[in-house]
Amino acid sequence: MATSNNFDQATQQLESMFLGPARAYAAMTVDYTEKVLNTQLDFAKACTDTYLGQARSMLDVRDAEGLRNYVQQQQKTAKDLGERFKDDAEKVVALNQDFAQKSQKLVEDNIQTASKTAASKTK
Repeated sequence: MATSNNFDQATQQLESMFLGPARAYAAMTVDYTEKVLNTQLDFAKACTDTYLGQARSMLDVRDAEGLRNYVQQQQKTAKDLGERFKDDAEKVVALNQDFAQKSQKLVEDNIQTASKTAASKTK
């Protein structure tokens, strides 16, 4: 009975000090990766749609006026994509900061749990 109790206690300690925090960090990392990849994929889709639209617009150029309109549209498109890139970069920076804060909190919580466990063992 004492062996079983010791085993259960060791399993609980292993879970609370190592496996639980590792699992929490892994879940956080997967969530972060998903958010960053979705941001990148959304940007790639927007660029692809824009480039294909521009290619189609180029096919419609028939005269000097059409070319002038196309060039003006190109400038607007470049500006729009630049703003989109800036917004997405800011979004990724915010995701990085959030991930760093959550990681730090996880470490602090784990240290606190380990300290409590160590303190209870010394009593």
